[in-house]
Amino acid sequence: ILSPVAEFCCGLFVILILGNFWFLAVLYLLWLYLDWGTPCAGGRRSQWVRSWTVWKYFREYFPIHLIKTSELNPNHNYLLGFHPHGVLVAGAFGNFCTDPTFKNLFPGLTPYLHIMPIWFGCPFFREYIMSAGMVSASKESVSYVLNNEGGGHASIIVIGGAEESLNAHPGSLTLNILKRKGFIKMALKHGAHLVPVFSFGENELFKQVANPKGSWLRNVQEKLQKIMGFALPLFHARGVFQYSFGLIPYRQPIHTVVGSPIPVKQNLNPTNEEIDQLHALYLQKLKKLFEEHKSNYGIPEHKSLIFE
Repeated sequence: ILSPVAEFCCGLFVILILGNFWFLAVLYLLWLYLDWGTPCAGGRRSQWVRSWTVWKYFREYFPIHLIKTSELNPNHNYLLGFHPHGVLVAGAFGNFCTDPTFKNLFPGLTPYLHIMPIWFGCPFFREYIMSAGMVSASKESVSYVLNNEGGGHASIIVIGGAEESLNAHPGSLTLNILKRKGFIKMALKHGAHLVPVFSFGENELFKQVANPKGSWLRNVQEKLQKIMGFALPLFHARGVFQYSFGLIPYRQPIHTVVGSPIPVKQNLNPTNEEIDQLHALYLQKLKKLFEEHKSNYGIPEHKSLIFE
């Protein structure tokens, strides 16, 4: 979703610099300098952008569904862990960055989708993603969202991150989560209730070139991911007029299931033991959520989540 638009915006900025509109580029750079901290301070969402008609067609293409399993009291703040990353993260974008699905199911809650800070350095593109409700995934940004005294804020973090996209093969149920405990610490420090979210169908949208761990391709991808901060999965799907090859995602239904909240008591200085304990409970609740709903979305009974 992000890359093609980002490339277009960067290209537009280059055209301004090289053309007769270089002064506009200079003015924008000044604005960028003055506005640099906004992605870490709640962003700048636009109800108009979030309500564009194109998002309705985007959700209906797959289609994308948001399933509510429990009430989320708007008097609290929440940290929603989204799984899996997939290639496109379509469920996260369609459900949390467009209206009106989320606000209809969870009235009184404002969702903030946290993404890699690198995207907010892209000229013009940063304005677009902030208008959709995306903010930085930095600690500062998550703290800003969860510090809302009156409650009503929901931080959505794709826990597996870019690394997990390399596992995004159809049928894959492998999640990168065992070493990812920063979100647990943030939830404890701010007393934000934890909510596991599993998006069934997220890994079915593309076919990825075989890259088992230890292969030369996987090694190259992992090295590039460490250098650049984002992964480069080699994937394909369908074309516009044919279904054999292209970069348009397959029309596969996505069901994003929001689990029950795990109450978290605020602890400004949690110990490693307390973090590990809550992390283990989160894994237990995430696995339970998956097991309770997998039969509804075509997952064979013998299949289970793999944590690594």
